[in-house]
Amino acid sequence: MRKTVVIDVVGLSPSLIGKHTPFLEQYIRKNHLNTIKPMLPAVTTAVQSTYVTGKWPADHGIVGNGWYDHEDAEIKFWKQSNHLVQSEKIWDRARRLEPSFTVSKMFWWYNMYSSADYSVTPRPQYLSDGRKAPDCYAHPASLRDHLQAKLGTFPLFQFWGPGANIKSTQWIADASIETDRLYDPTLTLIYLPHLDYCLQKFGNDFDKIGKELGEIDGVCKQLVEYYESKGAKLIFLSEYGITNVKQPVHINRILREEGLIAVREERGTELLDAAASKAFAVSDHQVAHVYVNDASVCKKVRAILESVPGVDKVLDRDGKRQHHLHHGRAGDFVLVADQQSWFTYYYWLDDNRAPDFARIVDIHRKPGYDPVEMFMNPADPFVKLKAGFKLLKKKLGFRYLMNVIPLDATLIKGSHGSVDTPAQFHPILVTPESTGDSEIAATEVYNLIWKTMTGE
Repeated sequence: MRKTVVIDVVGLSPSLIGKHTPFLEQYIRKNHLNTIKPMLPAVTTAVQSTYVTGKWPADHGIVGNGWYDHEDAEIKFWKQSNHLVQSEKIWDRARRLEPSFTVSKMFWWYNMYSSADYSVTPRPQYLSDGRKAPDCYAHPASLRDHLQAKLGTFPLFQFWGPGANIKSTQWIADASIETDRLYDPTLTLIYLPHLDYCLQKFGNDFDKIGKELGEIDGVCKQLVEYYESKGAKLIFLSEYGITNVKQPVHINRILREEGLIAVREERGTELLDAAASKAFAVSDHQVAHVYVNDASVCKKVRAILESVPGVDKVLDRDGKRQHHLHHGRAGDFVLVADQQSWFTYYYWLDDNRAPDFARIVDIHRKPGYDPVEMFMNPADPFVKLKAGFKLLKKKLGFRYLMNVIPLDATLIKGSHGSVDTPAQFHPILVTPESTGDSEIAATEVYNLIWKTMTGE
């Protein structure tokens, strides 16, 4: 099989390629630019799973970055076990055809305990005193030690949160090259998250994102030059494009005002009690899964959802089937926001009652996705001073709470998840050979990777 590298530049769409990305613009002229038709939900874990299985979420089971686990009666986000993906992966098929085939998964999601030969993924250390230390997980385990000895500790706090910047993406690129030098895998999958940060924070404002576009352009140049020197076939793609938004929709607050949400009080704050609620939403960018625990309120819930400003679609059983989302993990209803809106996870009606994790970066305990984690509270003039003091406490070994995240969802200017986005914001696909179509379905990416590897 031919050596192949798939580079996932998150958030990259045709609208962003131009003067701020001179290398990519030149590279595309020498190759073929197509787009991928957005799938539902157009979010990281679902799209990546479709790309490597060739199946829709109805088959592989990844209905979003998180969902409600009926057995555990808990909302779970950003889990990492590859066992959650319920369809065969492209590398397993390739290995049957050619036993010497190997694959490297560099930060593509569901990267733990997969059948990939080499993999690296974020995995902080959660210390018993409450601290969180930067780290990563790798297979084989020795790869983690080798990479961090050579490149330094994985910059977790530059991967997500207010400090997110090019350092994490650069580390991933450097680690991908080093892994290739060590093992020379047949297929390499590389995830470059950098644009996700600035586009959600600022939208498509080139005055604010131009620098970031230039930075990712430089990383792409580095990867292309290295892998072309190895004779590899390259595919550039993205999972989604990010469009401008201006309206957060607090779907759980609406359900709570209708008496459908249950909360539990702890130390003067409120925790969502999903299993005790008659209905609740798991929000994920521009998609929200609404789970109904009490069948007697199903019609009421639907009527409420259809009346909410900012909701473009309310998918029932037939609607989910139409969008290939009819899996047991999906909500009883799936909401899709209109182009200018996105869904928050907020369920409290008074910010003074918000749980302590609402004001920190905590991607696992929040019952939904929270892009506001990329900001430090702009309403607090002393927020950076407070953050510095908390970091000092951390270095001295004291417990601390980095509660510097605002509760102002209007700060977010870009989002994704919907399928009804203008063509210029569709995910890119850049290939060395023409696909024959100007736009392909997300499931066809699998076939393209297969064709590139095998020459079939």
